[in-house]
Amino acid sequence: MSVLVLLLVVANVLGVAMIVPQAVRLRRGSSLAGVSVVWIGLSAALNGWWLVYGVAASVWGVVPVSIGGLALYVWMLRGAVSIAGAVAWRSAALGAALPSATVAPVVVVGGWATAGLVIGLWYGVQFAPAAWSVIRSVRVDGVSPATWLMAWTEAVIWFVYGLDVGDGALLVGGGGGAVMATVILVRLATVRVAEAPAQSSSRPRRRNADTVSA
Repeated sequence: MSVLVLLLVVANVLGVAMIVPQAVRLRRGSSLAGVSVVWIGLSAALNGWWLVYGVAASVWGVVPVSIGGLALYVWMLRGAVSIAGAVAWRSAALGAALPSATVAPVVVVGGWATAGLVIGLWYGVQFAPAAWSVIRSVRVDGVSPATWLMAWTEAVIWFVYGLDVGDGALLVGGGGGAVMATVILVRLATVRVAEAPAQSSSRPRRRNADTVSA
């Protein structure tokens, strides 16, 4: 197996696996703190566009991850809806409309080669709502660090793969996705470092064994 094929396999696995921790957290939890539902809707729609692009442009490497990603983002959305109700539906619909409103006209005017660049650009900014939500939120306990660590790794792999095959959509998407995932990871790390002293001081201290109770 060549290195390129191995990277493709890893990227497809990570592209699906990265969604699982966040989806499970929303399905099991009761908090959307730090989570952008606009990002969930945008990501679901974008995976659908990647699927169509992969088939239309014969870029078959993106097809498996697009199918798995679409299914898992829809599953994640159900978790968000169970927490926030109709508000989550509206936010997800807004997110889904953003790429669709730009990609569809480009397909008609410029074909799939041009549309692929637009889809890649959207992948690059796909994580922007999630990054903005994490940055402006005081609490981020609804966000899964594992999801974003895998997202960063996946984005870098797609960038390298795009560089090797000369696919502009993958270059733009992979590079932008890596930047956004980095912003999210840095923010999560910063919040956790800031919370550590408070959590430590709030823990009950054991009484000294030599202390005599009154």
